[in-house]
Amino acid sequence: MAIDKTLMLVVLGWVLLSAGLQGQAGEAELCAPFLNGKVDMSRVEAMRSAAKGGHLYRIQPGTSRVGFCVDSEFARVKAEFKDFQGGLTLWPDHPGNKEQAMVLVKTASLDTGGSMIEYMLKSERFFDVEKYPEILFVSTGFTWTSGTTGTLKGDLTLHGVTRLVTFNVTLLPIRNTDEKNDNSVLVKADTTIHRSDFGMDTLSRVVNDSVELCMSVEAVRYSG
Repeated sequence: MAIDKTLMLVVLGWVLLSAGLQGQAGEAELCAPFLNGKVDMSRVEAMRSAAKGGHLYRIQPGTSRVGFCVDSEFARVKAEFKDFQGGLTLWPDHPGNKEQAMVLVKTASLDTGGSMIEYMLKSERFFDVEKYPEILFVSTGFTWTSGTTGTLKGDLTLHGVTRLVTFNVTLLPIRNTDEKNDNSVLVKADTTIHRSDFGMDTLSRVVNDSVELCMSVEAVRYSG
């Protein structure tokens, strides 16, 4: 009877984690931000499948950077988001066939180093962080152009609008001297979008419509 109770607790814990509640670190925790209808479940299941095969890499926020640059009439504005999470899959046996990435960014974590600019960007004029608290990127395809570079296509949801974007990507292993295998990768990705495509067209005479998105993320192989 005690064994049956234990099994019930284990099953219940897994269900709660899969529903997006916080718990122990693991594949359920990694997938939780992308549940509740945010991402098609088939993509989430693909990430879980990759985790079981050792092909899932988890983004490390502490050693990663996600941000953007935009030119204004007064100066070039550079900004970073401090709160983001996600992962990517790498399949060396099937290159370019199964690679995918999912990243979720909290807009309120925007940091520009200047209070006035930061306040304006977070306001209703631009990101409107209260109404649109998250930015979501879900890849739809990846093509290798060399041994370390490629193009990553996906749906970017920003300011309540979803558009297809293409990132130029460079991917390099990070060699850990205390480990035999390369369990970390450095991914650099950049693209240019037009903020007016996402309904952010205020102050068009002052702020450039073109915005450079850039990421430099360290991702560590998920080990269960």
